[in-house]
Amino acid sequence: MNIKQSDKRITALYARLSRDDEKDGISGSIQNQKAILEKYAKDNKLPNPRFFYDDGFSGVSFTRPAFMEIMELAEQGLVANLVVKDHSRLGRNRLVVGQLLEEDFVRLDVRYIAIMDNIDTAKGISDIVPMQDLFNEWHAKNTSDKVRRVMQSKGMSGVPLTTNPPFGYMKNPNNKDEWLVDEPAAKVVRQIFEMCVSGLGPTQIAKRLKAKKVMTPTEYWNSIGRKCGKPPAIPFRWVADTVSDILDKQEYCGDTVNFRTYRKSFKLKKKLDKPKEEWKVFPDTHPAIIDRETFALVQELRQHRRRPTKSGIVSMFSGLLYCADCGEKLYYSVTNNYKRELAYFFCSSYRKNSEVCSAHYIREKVVESLVLESMQRVMWYVQTYEKLFAQRQMEDFGEKKKKELAEKRRELDRAKRRVSEIDGIIQKLYEDNAMGRISDERFATMSMSLEDEQSRLKDRIPEMENCVENAKIQTEGLQRFIDKAKRVTQLSELTPELVHEFIQKIVVSKPEYRDGKRYQGVEIYYNGVGIIREPSPDEMEEYFQEHLERKAAKTA
Repeated sequence: MNIKQSDKRITALYARLSRDDEKDGISGSIQNQKAILEKYAKDNKLPNPRFFYDDGFSGVSFTRPAFMEIMELAEQGLVANLVVKDHSRLGRNRLVVGQLLEEDFVRLDVRYIAIMDNIDTAKGISDIVPMQDLFNEWHAKNTSDKVRRVMQSKGMSGVPLTTNPPFGYMKNPNNKDEWLVDEPAAKVVRQIFEMCVSGLGPTQIAKRLKAKKVMTPTEYWNSIGRKCGKPPAIPFRWVADTVSDILDKQEYCGDTVNFRTYRKSFKLKKKLDKPKEEWKVFPDTHPAIIDRETFALVQELRQHRRRPTKSGIVSMFSGLLYCADCGEKLYYSVTNNYKRELAYFFCSSYRKNSEVCSAHYIREKVVESLVLESMQRVMWYVQTYEKLFAQRQMEDFGEKKKKELAEKRRELDRAKRRVSEIDGIIQKLYEDNAMGRISDERFATMSMSLEDEQSRLKDRIPEMENCVENAKIQTEGLQRFIDKAKRVTQLSELTPELVHEFIQKIVVSKPEYRDGKRYQGVEIYYNGVGIIREPSPDEMEEYFQEHLERKAAKTA
């Protein structure tokens, strides 16, 4: 190294303060560390001192801005010394710290000094240093465990764990744990849900928001002075991921949702998603922006995503049609110069392999006509003969559910009996093995197989118990359907909102030909009630005449 380059080498004075260290008071502050480091550099005549600090960064991670800058300079041969107040300021991950001391600093010709711990690599590294690294890591783990326990307790009490409320909410200035509706942002959230119900996907919604020059969440928060990330370089640049995240948030129903994510280790900052069944949900903790029915409908729609055709056309029925024979969805297609009146659906299995299933071809306009006629009859039937409708539905609904419930209960009883039987069998095997009637190898094989079977059954029993509970006869779904149907007036045409609010699925059978005519079975399943037991044409005519007579009697 020449003298000119040597003169450029600096002494990096490094200070670090984590959020937990802030509790230690002034002795652990950045200012205090800086004063100690500068005095040491001056007293020991270390060349070209330059101060670096990371404020609010954990010692477990080494992706800290100031520390990374020091290492970049070191790679360029510009760092002669690295000085810290105490060894834990360098970091609390013993593996990384060990590599820095024993390999990286040696390779880069960097002298490392930890003042309070009397560590100076120019004098050699004591055998005690690895023990210090271990204790420093233990301290980080212990702190992490304490924080986790505090957050666990807080989260189980129903207090939201998220630092910042979702777009559409703001913290109550008088109570940081309480959320209030932020109306300008909430208006955008409602628009996003409305567009999804109308048949648009996240990408299409993002394009419309951008075209309307609606501020993104980051732009809006910056505009009202809320601290957040940098706004996008291109204004109003909504992306599909942002829209999807909004559509997925149950918090918009008024619920607090805690423990969505977890970390595998205190050393890893990356958060992983937890299964939905492990979330902790506290209902009605703050004002709702989206009603529960709309939220549930959007989740259903997103499960059956409707992809546009090459022409950009999306059918209101896409994702709802299923093949009666193979159970697969029916694809939507627009051909013949993209004439909408010629659009049709056909079996996805048939498209992939014509030997697996038949086409089940049906035109979109036929589906629309069938659904409109069915909904018109059903809405009139519900509104005019509500009690009769409910009675008939419960008769069909009840018998079917009773059979399902009885079978699930039998299956659950068998599983519980088998778990108890296995305990007895293993006990008998143990006695036979102790008496020498079976060998150790045979005992180990048989007991392991039985324990595996028992473990699988024990894992399934809670799920089976939930199924039994959920299979009990319920009337809530039927009542919700009746309430929604009574609100529909003058149904003259279908809209995506109406279709997805009322229709669960449409099952299409393959066509049959009789006497030269084409016949095709179509079953319409309604949300919450399934297939509706509609009156026969003769009954409908009788009900209609009776309804007219009642109206005439009232006006007479």
